[in-house]
Amino acid sequence: MKRSLILTIFLATEFANGFQAIQSNSAFVTKKQFKNAVLFMSPEKESFDPVGLASETISEDRSSKTALLSAAGLISSGLLSPSISNAAGPDWGIFEGRTGSLLHPAMMAGMLLLSVSTGLKGFQYRRQRTIGGEITEMKKGLPKFEGKSLSEAIRNMEAMEEVDVAAVSKLKAALPLEKEINDLVAERKGLSSLAPRDSHFSQGATLAFLGTAFAIEGPLNTYARAGKLFPGPHLYAGAGLVVLWALAYAQVPAMQKGSETARNVHIGANFLGIALFAWQVQSGIPILLKVIEKTSWP
Repeated sequence: MKRSLILTIFLATEFANGFQAIQSNSAFVTKKQFKNAVLFMSPEKESFDPVGLASETISEDRSSKTALLSAAGLISSGLLSPSISNAAGPDWGIFEGRTGSLLHPAMMAGMLLLSVSTGLKGFQYRRQRTIGGEITEMKKGLPKFEGKSLSEAIRNMEAMEEVDVAAVSKLKAALPLEKEINDLVAERKGLSSLAPRDSHFSQGATLAFLGTAFAIEGPLNTYARAGKLFPGPHLYAGAGLVVLWALAYAQVPAMQKGSETARNVHIGANFLGIALFAWQVQSGIPILLKVIEKTSWP
């Protein structure tokens, strides 16, 4: 029974040490120490004493009591040895210092600028895609003429022996409309040279990846430093922003098939996301100042 008691105390010690941070090997009872303790507490074997010279007072009961006290002392030394307590978790090094803490606000400020740039690229591509319809409609308002332009047609008609004054006046009246059409054609060529479609797509993909990654990195860094999160408007708005990015990106397949509804949802989600992002910046400034105050380099 005493052997069972010793084994129970040992297992309880090991279980308790499992929840303590390791400081040194002295915090645990080694297998060798346990084996020696068990052997020490075992009843002594009968010695060869044919003439009865050994003292009968050294009994098995006394040996067992001595072994019990020795094993208890050995296990107590393991329980009472100093250990390190780290309530906030392991040491994350630079990740929980000022460098890692400033990574989130710096990247998010860059993501806000990238969001605005991506939105502008999107409107440029939309303009390039829809401007052709405007040009076609405006050309319907031009009078019929021969030549490459109205100016050329007017010069040809005025060079004739018999000038059709009414026709020339009609062509001259259409010159402002022709100028507007030419301006739109030049605008479309300029937009085409910028390739806004490809830029919008690549920047949007970068925003979705980096924005989501660092939206997650922020709470992780907070938890690494403080051991807990601080739910509030800034955290909730950040989660909502990630949802809006996902919603906008989910409309791309339908947009490529020509769905106007998907385009409107895409634009609306991104517009709301930029507005929410701008609010996020001002709500994060007090948090940034507190992080600078509470952390140190690196």
